[in-house]
Amino acid sequence: MSTPVEEAYARCEAITRAQAANFYYGIRLLSGERRRAMCAVYAFARRVDDIGDGTLPPERKLALLEEQDRALGVLSGGGEVAGDPVMVALADARTRFPLPADALGELVAGVRMDVLGTTYQTFEELLPYCRRVAGTIGRLCLAIFGLRDASQAARAEVLADELGVALQLTNILRDVREDAEGGRIYLPAQELAAHGLPGEDPSALAAAVAAAAGPEALRREAFVALVRFEAARAREWFERGMELAPLLDRRSAACLLAMAGIYRRLLERIDADPAAILAGRVSLPAREKALVAVRGLIGVPA
Repeated sequence: MSTPVEEAYARCEAITRAQAANFYYGIRLLSGERRRAMCAVYAFARRVDDIGDGTLPPERKLALLEEQDRALGVLSGGGEVAGDPVMVALADARTRFPLPADALGELVAGVRMDVLGTTYQTFEELLPYCRRVAGTIGRLCLAIFGLRDASQAARAEVLADELGVALQLTNILRDVREDAEGGRIYLPAQELAAHGLPGEDPSALAAAVAAAAGPEALRREAFVALVRFEAARAREWFERGMELAPLLDRRSAACLLAMAGIYRRLLERIDADPAAILAGRVSLPAREKALVAVRGLIGVPA
């Protein structure tokens, strides 16, 4: 008969398999204990992200995020959140791996910025948001991964943060149309304006993106130039962040190469055909994701 902790991990793994379309290809390459811990972290991140992306009124979303903060406070104090499988799994994972105490709270803070409709004038303003919603995930993953040399821990943490930023910049590019239609703008206003696109009003940006998807060649050219500018920046963050892989043990490196490799290929696909994201969300076929995972398993970057 399974224990409550085993049932909690099973629930987190089910959430991850069902919803982590890209990450699960890498997560499943880990040993059982590490895979379970990664699924617990993902399930919590998915929950928080779903609150931010949901259809509830902003005040209700903020209240739900506050509940997650309080639950994390209970865990930090050594308490239990009974009846919540995600929190039960997280509590157990924290006994097995040195998950940074502040990282999960920073993730909640990042999603709170989404709910409040925070916008960004410059990349320097956007960067803290990226570090909250994705750099923290990089640091949490690093706590679960195994390092070849413990003396490299400080450098590895910096690289994990940079890789998280690269992934988030890719997400922002992939979802630019969907986000604008949903009332959110993540791309820096100054950079949108420099390419002749509106950066302050989501509805105006959504209209401009829709126009670029149509016959307005000037809008399309401006949008393509913007995407390639942003993709070049994301590529630089990937190049730095991927230096983390040689610092990890074999299976952890394989997981990293698979997860990050899928996003890196996604970025290259967006850069090769920026107009594709005007039509809808760009993704990789399952066969290509599996190929990236196999390459990661043998230590070959995608």
